[in-house]
Amino acid sequence: MLKYNPLHCLPSAEDLPDSDDTPVDNELQDLIPGLLKAILAWLWASRMDWFFGVDMGVYYDPDKPAIVPDGFLSLGVERIFDEDLRLSYVLWEENVVPILVLEVVSHKRRGEYSSKKKLYAELEVLYYVVYNPRRRKKPPLEVYHLVNGEYVLLRGNPVWLPEIGLGIGRERGTYQGITREWLYWYDEESVRFLTPEERAIAAEQRVQMLEERLRSLGVNPESLM
Repeated sequence: MLKYNPLHCLPSAEDLPDSDDTPVDNELQDLIPGLLKAILAWLWASRMDWFFGVDMGVYYDPDKPAIVPDGFLSLGVERIFDEDLRLSYVLWEENVVPILVLEVVSHKRRGEYSSKKKLYAELEVLYYVVYNPRRRKKPPLEVYHLVNGEYVLLRGNPVWLPEIGLGIGRERGTYQGITREWLYWYDEESVRFLTPEERAIAAEQRVQMLEERLRSLGVNPESLM
């Protein structure tokens, strides 16, 4: 008897476009999720069960175009498929819905507060994060938690996400030479995790302090190299 597997009839990641070819209309739509991903890459360097996509197509229905969040996090998936990496994120291949989706609003809204929010709820994305730096009367960062099929706004800055084991929030800082408000990851005590750049600076400062200490003891640091 012929065995039929419906997955064999579905397109794979190699068959599908990796994005919707819509250019971002603000640098922040790349930089902010890129920073969050860079911090995770250091925090979870030893973990291989997570993936953070930036401007990557998420395919949820073979008959519909992908939705392309500015950033999304999935847990319980392979971090690296192979050396060619992921072309897109295909739900019928991954079998894991992203646990968090990030949308960065620019001067032109793209359904972040309406159609995209509704779709992410239907897909059962647990956390929906919207960052709108142009907002003045409302908080620029909104973190929603899916409860009984509806998104509930979580209060606070940062907001703790227990299922992820991290908090997310906003504060002023410098990244790639740009000083402004950025989004960061936080620990349970609301202490911000450093960026890769900040870690490099801190390491260099520790080396300089050690060298100064050695010199004060009459030891030339270069003689120890």
